[in-house]
Amino acid sequence: MTFTVEPIGVVHSARTGRSDEYWGAVESTIELDERFSSEALTGLGEFSHLEVVFLLHGIDESEIETKARHPRNNPAWPKIGIFAQRGARRPNRIGVSRCALLRVEGRTLYVRGLDAIDETPVLDIKPYIREFGPAGDVRQPPWATEVMERYYDINEV
Repeated sequence: MTFTVEPIGVVHSARTGRSDEYWGAVESTIELDERFSSEALTGLGEFSHLEVVFLLHGIDESEIETKARHPRNNPAWPKIGIFAQRGARRPNRIGVSRCALLRVEGRTLYVRGLDAIDETPVLDIKPYIREFGPAGDVRQPPWATEVMERYYDINEV
């Protein structure tokens, strides 16, 4: 089965290239497509955070990973399957990110900590609702904690 997804908006950001670190202070905007009015965002400003689904448009199909690899190609971390990591070279090139919602103005969302580069097509926007988070303790291997160590840092060291 195949299907077509049409972007609902686009990210505007000073970040133009892929990076695996320092997304915490990045402020960007999400501009809704003109087929939506500002009414589509009514009530969203009451939430502190969003979940944004987007197309990893900077990944060429020739770069897609379908097997196991070392996260960030670091041999110190275990070789794991593409679905056991959050790498960008995914088969459908779909990214999901949580970010802080700073404000809503018309058809534009102002956000912080969205790890999407400039001109990224946005597929969906959802308010982050605490109860949709996992129940109970979250388990992850030590390498995953190491991978994320500086991902959302606000200052480069």
